[in-house]
Amino acid sequence: MARASIASSLRRVLSRSGGPCPRAAAPAPAPAAATVHSRSVTYMPRPGDGAPRGVTLIPGDGIGPLVTASVEEIMSAMHAPVYFEKYDVHGDMKRVPEEVIESIRKNKVCLKGGLKTPVGGGVSSLNVQLRKDLDLYASLVNCFNLPGLPTRHENVDIVVIRENTEGEYSGLEHEVVPGVVESLKVMTKFCSERIAQYAFEYAYLNNRKKVTAVHKANIMKLADGLFLESCREVAKKYPGIAYSEIIVDNCCMQLVSKPEQFDVMVTPNLYGNLIANTAAGIAGGTGVMPGGNVGADHAIFEQGASAGNVGHEKLVEQKRANPVAVLLSSAMMLRHLQFPSFADRLETAVKRVILEGKYRTKDLGGDSTTQEITNAVVQALD
Repeated sequence: MARASIASSLRRVLSRSGGPCPRAAAPAPAPAAATVHSRSVTYMPRPGDGAPRGVTLIPGDGIGPLVTASVEEIMSAMHAPVYFEKYDVHGDMKRVPEEVIESIRKNKVCLKGGLKTPVGGGVSSLNVQLRKDLDLYASLVNCFNLPGLPTRHENVDIVVIRENTEGEYSGLEHEVVPGVVESLKVMTKFCSERIAQYAFEYAYLNNRKKVTAVHKANIMKLADGLFLESCREVAKKYPGIAYSEIIVDNCCMQLVSKPEQFDVMVTPNLYGNLIANTAAGIAGGTGVMPGGNVGADHAIFEQGASAGNVGHEKLVEQKRANPVAVLLSSAMMLRHLQFPSFADRLETAVKRVILEGKYRTKDLGGDSTTQEITNAVVQALD
């Protein structure tokens, strides 16, 4: 009798706890691995690391204010530990105002929309000025396939690292005599070595397997020859990373035919601009490629490849600019600030919206507005 009572009580306890009763049907199979949620330790902060960080914000021209406003709204929805110091800067200004430079020096980080550089007329590029004044010597653009976004090539995951302060962008031009203009390309051992070092260091820290140097040393034997010499010297320090070289014109052909062969690419200034835009076009367009400019002390994050639609008036009027590139650049910024969890949440939400395909701007085959994309990303946040 007592044995029967114990068995009855045990059955009641197991029933309340959701466990199987003795001699009952076989237990249900364990949930699939995909449904098991685990949290790994990815970042151990130091005391005070959670304090909000100031970020200089330059909305810029054209679509810039639209896409940076999207970032502000999503950061607020995430309660991200950043606050923005906003400045009104436009590409037709003669110089970046000194208070903006001082803000970036203080905060050490800036988020920027596109600044339109007028063609001709003697107006210098404010983008180039920022890079030189802050010594942002490395430009990084990550070109990769986004799940759910069909492209001509698969398995594209290219990082283009471009020297940002010299080469053809040195700005040393003059008219020798009427009708004859001389433009100087300046290459130095110092700048070539540090960009090569940055490329190999990036590859090493991000588990990349190969670095390819892009050049035209068959014609520019001294200038690009110096660049290659520097890359080769640095490559010897990283025996675990494969190193190769490719002439820039062949590189362009290889990019559009077999882009999956490239991993990290290191380039002088002008070539990097061309290569990054080509790679971006292959992987989904400039509207989805993140990027940044970094130096020893400061960093500016912005749309990775050239913002060709920065002055697209119809996009501005209809408020249909694609904010994805700047949102992904903001995730890069959050990692740079050592807020990896917030970076992961933002990047995951953006990729989820792209994968679902319900909300896409015109450049991605849809008809959504910037605000609709923003709302969708906010809803997709974990």
